[in-house]
Amino acid sequence: MLHEYRDIITHMKETGNENAHFLRIFNKHNELDDNITKAENGDVILTDMELETLKKEKLMLKDEAYGLILKYKKEHNL
Repeated sequence: MLHEYRDIITHMKETGNENAHFLRIFNKHNELDDNITKAENGDVILTDMELETLKKEKLMLKDEAYGLILKYKKEHNL
């Protein structure tokens, strides 16, 4: 997720408690990504509607994470 911000994400992970909300979003996004991949590979059976719902949730989390990254970047002059 947001590979172009890998350094900032790493920095945010290292500061832990300060960015607990971001870390929850980041982990949930990765969990959804894994579930979507499993469904697309046929390892998990989901309806089209269920898969679409997971993809929408993943996108919303990505948007929220992006906003938090930009805020963190600005606050820490990165």
